[in-house]
Amino acid sequence: MSKIPSVVTGSDIVQWLMKNLSIEDPAEALHIGGLIAAQGYIFPISDHVLTLKDDGTFYRFQAPYFWPSNCWEPENTDYAIYLCKRTMQNKTRLELADYEAENLARLQRAFARKWEFIFMQAEAQVKIDRKKDKTERKILDSQERAFWDVHRPVPGCVNTTEMDIRKCRRMKNPQRVKKSVYGVTEDTQTQSPVHTHPQPCRKDTKEDVEKEILFLNTQLDRHCMKMSKVAETLMSYTEQYLEYDPFVCTPEPSNPWISDDCTFWELEASKDPSQQRVRKWGFSLDEALKDPVGRDQFLKFLESEFSSENLRFWLAVQDLKRRPLQDVPVRAQEIWQEFLAEGAPSSINLDSHSYERTSQNLKDPGRYSFEDAQASLHT
Repeated sequence: MSKIPSVVTGSDIVQWLMKNLSIEDPAEALHIGGLIAAQGYIFPISDHVLTLKDDGTFYRFQAPYFWPSNCWEPENTDYAIYLCKRTMQNKTRLELADYEAENLARLQRAFARKWEFIFMQAEAQVKIDRKKDKTERKILDSQERAFWDVHRPVPGCVNTTEMDIRKCRRMKNPQRVKKSVYGVTEDTQTQSPVHTHPQPCRKDTKEDVEKEILFLNTQLDRHCMKMSKVAETLMSYTEQYLEYDPFVCTPEPSNPWISDDCTFWELEASKDPSQQRVRKWGFSLDEALKDPVGRDQFLKFLESEFSSENLRFWLAVQDLKRRPLQDVPVRAQEIWQEFLAEGAPSSINLDSHSYERTSQNLKDPGRYSFEDAQASLHT
């Protein structure tokens, strides 16, 4: 016992309960201890069955962080990270049991799109764990395993977390059927079905099937990206704009959000741009068009190439969006006559779909009547 840290025998727990709770019958103390063990407050270190035995079996107390009184409701992604982490640790005591290996395989299929993120999280946790003391790590491993024995128990064991208060509040619909990630259908019916008659299921109508087909087609067209690619893009964007963040890199002459000096804003609004400001135009066309000086320079360049009508149309549409509502119909017609009507002095090239949509929008003109045409030019 001295070689195994932070343990106590089952018989010691029974004796402690009898002494401190004034229980005379050992069987009653064993029963109370079994209830405590079933909730995961104490757990055996040799197996996954959360019961108390009045013998020399070693038990360990659960860390307060993992106590059920914290109202834990762990997600399946958390369980996937835990199982994935176990597979990375070269220790016999942490090898996955058969049911855990099956659960991991099912979770990997269910979370195929985000599995890379789950793997990265597990890898990061393993690196943190390796920095801890060997004894501390051994205790934490057993406590974490006991936590999942409570919330994802061994098949055949009672799940004491199934009927907590929050889940009972969600069971208002007696006919509700919930499908779990593991492919098991969970019937959340709260009343006895002895005297109830099953309600006939409504057959799907043509409209229901059409809606489902539309939804599935929309899902097929969704653009998905790997989490690593998203993170890489975000990091690249952050590094690119780092020097333009006045709270990260102190601007010259001073930060106007901290001091009372407004010189920085005046320099940003001046018609003589700094090198830093000009470099920002090269990030994207949007950045060049946001800056009044950049926009004017770009317009001059297009005029020299005799192709300024696209930019002038884009600027006119942006101006339309900021106009008072009463001025919008007249200004919309002016834009149409100048850029899109037959024989327009500054005609622009649009695809047939965008042209038709825009002409339909002009029957009831608004601030966003030219949105399709503007988007077509921008792309």
